[in-house]
Amino acid sequence: MSTLACDLLIRAARVFDGQDRPGQVADVAVRDGRIVAIGDAAAECAAAETVDAPGLALAPGFIDVHTHDDLEVLRQPSMPCKITQGVTTVVVGNCGISASPVRIAGEVPDPMNLLGGAEEFRYPRFADYRAAVEAVRPAVNVAALVGHTALRQNHMDRLDRAADAAEIAAMRAELRQSLADGALGLSTGLAYASAYEAPSSEVLELARDLPASRLYATHLRDEFAGILPAMEEAFEVGRASGAAVRVSHLKCAGVENWQRSGEVLAALEQAAHGHDVACDCYPYAASSSTLDLKQVTDAHDILVTWSDPHPEQGGRMLAEVAADWGTDLIEAARRLMPAGAVYYGMHEADVRRILSHRLTMIGSDGLPRDPRPHPRLWGTFPRVLGHYARDEGLFPLHTAVHKMTGMPATRFGLRDRGVVRAGAWADLVLFDPATVRDVADFRDPIRPAAGIHAVWVNGHRAYDGARVAARGHGRFLAPH
Repeated sequence: MSTLACDLLIRAARVFDGQDRPGQVADVAVRDGRIVAIGDAAAECAAAETVDAPGLALAPGFIDVHTHDDLEVLRQPSMPCKITQGVTTVVVGNCGISASPVRIAGEVPDPMNLLGGAEEFRYPRFADYRAAVEAVRPAVNVAALVGHTALRQNHMDRLDRAADAAEIAAMRAELRQSLADGALGLSTGLAYASAYEAPSSEVLELARDLPASRLYATHLRDEFAGILPAMEEAFEVGRASGAAVRVSHLKCAGVENWQRSGEVLAALEQAAHGHDVACDCYPYAASSSTLDLKQVTDAHDILVTWSDPHPEQGGRMLAEVAADWGTDLIEAARRLMPAGAVYYGMHEADVRRILSHRLTMIGSDGLPRDPRPHPRLWGTFPRVLGHYARDEGLFPLHTAVHKMTGMPATRFGLRDRGVVRAGAWADLVLFDPATVRDVADFRDPIRPAAGIHAVWVNGHRAYDGARVAARGHGRFLAPH
């Protein structure tokens, strides 16, 4: 029998292949960035590097389908917040905000300011952004959506109105070019003031340019009492255009909306009959975004994470700030803006129900530029594996892995990713099922996860459990 030469041999790990089935102990061999053998064939390999992994789990690298890492992959290419939790691919351009194609003329509109300052938006064409990612070679692979709000601010004098026919035509042309240059599809953030006045007809006109293989991802117009009509609006865009629909960070927000996840998921199921519909969710009962007057309430806590005019108030509850200033919550929020906030506005039972649904993938929705980020930025994927799968038994470990690997790879058209099989790219994470857990919390959110032993991206080690590699080997992933 001839011996197969390979770069890496991982021995005796319990291999979860990403396809929602129990793991099997096997060897895995890697050569030239791809998996070349599994099981008996791998055991015969002569490897330049061998990793003995009995008792550990080997899975495809996790795919974070909902990120705002657009500029972070260029700002900090080593991406420790993602690599240390086993993430090897990020999808950027969510919630209608993207780094490209963007031309900033004045102030960065909210919520695009979550991504960075005006000086960082240097990519007037999608091709410019793709070239920048390919030049930097970040630690993670990058796939990108085009943001509706980004297109609006390129072509409109103000964002608190509907676009006219000429503006829509200009946006459509820019979207078509971006799709030709490798964009995954279109995203919207219709809940935000910068896009709220865009009627469904405006979104539908843009979505008509999406090929059947591309996506429409949406931060719904309403995640509160009007969530069902907002979902129907999204599904109608998908049906009319033919584009697959991805509902971003599905939740039942606001105390008055708690315990509605059953009917929300029933609507998702109904829409998925005959159309490609799915959602993502993060494993926390608190959200994070810019401080928004529409979400200010005394029904639950609101944590101020940053404030441009009052940076000293970061890390304090809005109610505490209002009491110190002798004003109500709305006025305090107004004085703090622009600012960021964590909203403790969800019910744990709804989070669990949505997380466990068969159409739900995992997305962090982390905000890397936030000086006091929501812990989901550093802890999302280990929290699903450790807290929800192992400790709470919400679903089996292999289902947890599937929700963050094989399922998103299929739903986002990322070929040869999200699986452990011969011929697939060697994006891999080695972790301890008994100890993996999120360490980041709301008091101390910038902390690497426990139990992640090693991460490889395109066959190259990106993390050894203690140190992030100095050089990245991520790629820009365009649809095929």
